[in-house]
Amino acid sequence: MKKTLMFAAVGEAATGLALLIVPSIVGQLLLGEELTGIAIPVARVAGIALVALAIACWPGPPFVGMLIYSSLVTVYLAYVGFADGLTGVLLWPAVVLHVILTALLTCNITRMRRDLCK
Repeated sequence: MKKTLMFAAVGEAATGLALLIVPSIVGQLLLGEELTGIAIPVARVAGIALVALAIACWPGPPFVGMLIYSSLVTVYLAYVGFADGLTGVLLWPAVVLHVILTALLTCNITRMRRDLCK
């Protein structure tokens, strides 16, 4: 079971990294169409989610995968808002929500580590 889960995690991580680095090529290979326009940032968020899912499925606390997802999505959405000028009505509330989630997850992981060290 562990080997199957690790195999799946590696596959999802590879797909996630590909979506982050070359989303239009992944779209071409998977869907037969290049991703363009707004599909690029959406594909990159999906790539972040796949990498985080792979980390959450790896041996260790799943909190780490969610922390990585939340922190990377925070940074990426803020970047999209500032650099690309894409600002829907929920962009900045989503960034703030992910900042809060990142802080809460960081606190939980810190508490878990302190409890293990006692």
